[in-house]
Amino acid sequence: MAPEGRPASMLGEFIRAQRQTANLSLRQLSVLAQVSNPYLSQVERGLHQPSVRVLRGIAEALNLSAETLLVQAGLLSGSPAPDPGATAAAIMADGRLTPTQRRALLSVYRSYVDAGTADLLLLEPELLDEPPGPTTPVRPRTTRRTTA
Repeated sequence: MAPEGRPASMLGEFIRAQRQTANLSLRQLSVLAQVSNPYLSQVERGLHQPSVRVLRGIAEALNLSAETLLVQAGLLSGSPAPDPGATAAAIMADGRLTPTQRRALLSVYRSYVDAGTADLLLLEPELLDEPPGPTTPVRPRTTRRTTA
């Protein structure tokens, strides 16, 4: 078995997570990817490093780009590490959001970000106090009762 942290093991864990997210059984994915069920099981467990052809089949079956799996497999270099404050900055810069919407979205975003990286979200509080942009009022939904 591959030691924890090796590329084959990490790739297998990634494929398994994507398969489970797609709500596919191992057998279903093997049919879609056109690989044998036992081989796919071994790939997920990190026992085999699949070929580019197999990775492309798995990627297509999971609706992922082939590049995503090639990067996970260590066959392509990934993009540079994302800027941890980029998401918060994008939320803050979106003029379509009201200050209240920005605060709510940032709150949800922060709830998903690891507590250790939350302090990296560099926010500019003065942006939260800017006047709201044009918004479309939301009308309450009404229900109609039908009589039988």
